[in-house]
Amino acid sequence: MSKRVAVLDGVKIGLEIHCQLTALKTKLFCSCSSDYRDKEPNELVCPTCFGIPGTLPLLNERAVEYALRIAIALGCEVPQRTSFYRKNYFYPDLPKNFQISQYDKAGGVAIASAGSVRLEEKRVRVRRLQLEEDPGKLTYEGTIDKSPYSLVDYNRAGIALVEIVTEPDFESAREAKTFLEKLRAIVEGLGVSDGELEGAMRCDANVSVKGGARVEIKNISSFKEVEKALNYEILRQSTFSGTEGGAEAETRHWDERRSITISLRTKEGEQDYRYFPEPDLPTLELSPEFLRRVREEMPEVSEVKAERYQGEFGLTPQMAKEVARDAKVADFFEEVVSKGAKASDAANWITGEFREEVRTAAASGDGRLKAGDLVELLKMLESKEATRGQAKEIFRGMMTTGKGLAELGKSTRTGVVLDESSITGLVEQVLRESDAVEKAKSDPKAFNYLVGQVLRLEPKADAKLVAKTLARKIKR
Repeated sequence: MSKRVAVLDGVKIGLEIHCQLTALKTKLFCSCSSDYRDKEPNELVCPTCFGIPGTLPLLNERAVEYALRIAIALGCEVPQRTSFYRKNYFYPDLPKNFQISQYDKAGGVAIASAGSVRLEEKRVRVRRLQLEEDPGKLTYEGTIDKSPYSLVDYNRAGIALVEIVTEPDFESAREAKTFLEKLRAIVEGLGVSDGELEGAMRCDANVSVKGGARVEIKNISSFKEVEKALNYEILRQSTFSGTEGGAEAETRHWDERRSITISLRTKEGEQDYRYFPEPDLPTLELSPEFLRRVREEMPEVSEVKAERYQGEFGLTPQMAKEVARDAKVADFFEEVVSKGAKASDAANWITGEFREEVRTAAASGDGRLKAGDLVELLKMLESKEATRGQAKEIFRGMMTTGKGLAELGKSTRTGVVLDESSITGLVEQVLRESDAVEKAKSDPKAFNYLVGQVLRLEPKADAKLVAKTLARKIKR
C-alpha cells in the first residue's frame, strides 16, 4: 500500500518541522553539551534539564540569532517582542513534565510568522516559526504498539529546536518532500543546522482527505519516510471517503518497519496542553540593532548564491541552482574554481553522477577529496591526457582510497592516442575487416558500431577523433 503514490482531489497537508540548531555547542537553557549523539544515555543532563526546584533557565543568545536567520531567509515577519510559554503534558520524554516553547495565542507571540517558501509550482506559506527545547529520546523493543517497555535517554532533552509550521498548502506527498529538501538546503546554507545528522530534522505531518478530519502523523524520521507515510495515510483515509464523517481526528505513529501508520491516541486540542507564560523567562526584546547584526552576519542563501553564479561564472540558471542548493557542494565548487578550473566544467562534474560522493566528502571534511586534485583532473580531460572514462576511474579511486591524483595518476593515466596517422591506420583496418561500411554511411547505429570496433583495438584512442576520421574515410 505504501509503495503507491497517492494523488487525490481534496487532499490537504500541513507540516510541522522540528529543526535542531546543531551548530550550537550547548543546550537552549543550560550549559550542558549539545553533542549528545553516540554518548552514553543520560550523561549530558543537569538540574536545569530536569527542572529541579531552585534552578532557572538561561536563554542561549546564539540560539535566538540562529532562529532569526531562518526567519529572515523565509521572509517572515519578526516582532519587537517575543515570549516563552509552558506546554504542559505528561510524557516520559519530558523530564520536567512541561516543555518550554512558544505560543501565538492568548497574548503569546512566536519569534516569527507569515513567511513563505517558493516551490516550482506554488508558494507554500509558513504560519509561524518558534524556538523551543527538544524532549528526550524514547527507544522501544520492537514496534511501538507491541514493545513491553520503553527506554528514555534525556541527553537530547533541552537541545535548541526551531519548529516551523506551514499552512495546509500541500496537495501531495511529493510536494511535501520537495519542500523539506529545499528547507534543509536553506538551514544548512545558513550554517545553523546539519540535516544529515540523525534526528536533526524531524517532521510531523497533518493530513486530511475531503470529508474527513485532520490526522497527525508524529515524528517521521526522514524525508523519504515522510513521502511514504503521507502516501500511505492518504490512501488509508481515502477508504473512508464518502462514508459518514470520514476519517476520525487522531494522532498516529509511522512504523517504518511495516510501512504503516498506527493509532496512538485521540487528537489533542490546544486546551489539553494548558499553555501559560513561562514565569522564569522574561519577555525577549528584539531590537532593530540586534536584528541588523543578525542580517549582516547571515551567510548567503541559496537563491542569492545561484543568481551570483549566473552573473559571476556564466552558469545557466538550472546549473547555478543545482550547484547552489547545497551549501557544502557550493563551497567545494567555489574552491575548485578559485584554484583554476573552468566554472562550467567544475559545475558539470560536481553536479553530475558524483554529486552525492562530492557532498558526502565535503560534509565529512576528511580530506579525501581535494579541490586541487579535481582541478588537475579537469585539466587532464581538457588536454586529452585522459578520456572521460579514465577520469571517472581516477575520481572513484580518490573517493574510495583517499589517495591523491599524483599517486593514482601513475597507475591509471596512460595517455590518449592523439596521433592522427595512428588513428587513421586503425580506422582503415576496421574498414577492411567489416561488412557494415556501406550501411554506416546512412545508419547512425552502424556508424557507431564501427567507432566501437576502432576503440576495441585501441581503448586509449580519442573517440571524437576516431569518429571524425571514420566519417572522412567513408564520406558519410
